[in-house]
Amino acid sequence: MKLRAIALGFAAFLALGLGGLTFAQYRADHDPRYADVVSIAEAPSYQDPALLARAWALPVAALYRDGGYEHQTNPSFCGPASAASLLRSRGIAATQRTVLAGTDVRPLFGLLVGGLTLDEEAQVLRAAGQRVTVLRDLTLDQFRGHIARANDASVRYIINFHRGPLWGSGHGHFSPILGYLAAEDLVFVGDVNAEFQPFLAPTTRLYEAMDTVDNDGGLKRGLLGVDVPSTRRATPPHREAL
Repeated sequence: MKLRAIALGFAAFLALGLGGLTFAQYRADHDPRYADVVSIAEAPSYQDPALLARAWALPVAALYRDGGYEHQTNPSFCGPASAASLLRSRGIAATQRTVLAGTDVRPLFGLLVGGLTLDEEAQVLRAAGQRVTVLRDLTLDQFRGHIARANDASVRYIINFHRGPLWGSGHGHFSPILGYLAAEDLVFVGDVNAEFQPFLAPTTRLYEAMDTVDNDGGLKRGLLGVDVPSTRRATPPHREAL
């Protein structure tokens, strides 16, 4: 009887905790500040097949595609999934579970309550041996400067943004930036949520979604920049035939 009482108590505690988490998630997803936002999904360019085909052919996007993209296994794992996808784009074996090894991040019943902050995501990548720069409180011009490098294979970016300014609902989220279509001024975001799939967003709209405050810590969201050391060998000088 005692074991049964303990089991029932634990089940009740788990149900209460998950219920509270669900309620908090519902409130975050229905923030009245974004009720009048016109969703970027209404834009023809959002997931236009021709534009997406061009985007996937970009240098960094191709590395993510070939490395094996990692979709989050539950709503709280966008951070680990983004980190694992970044590592895979570098040819490093990783999953969203293994990237948490060696960090202070501890899932509770398989969930990351409250998700990760920008600094916690940086910690996850640093524990995997990555050289990470936290880019917070950026101006729009500074953001554009980084986005202009999104096709440069010597760097990777992960963005932490709020879905509300983009879709009118949703919550904080992480995803890798896969590339940039300069002529259209569209950022290729590799959404790790399988229901959304990678999409194209106007640079200004994406900046507005990033330039929001994460309630967990009270700091601005932002970018993580990861330096990728060159592994190319020097090309021997060309010699004319004798």
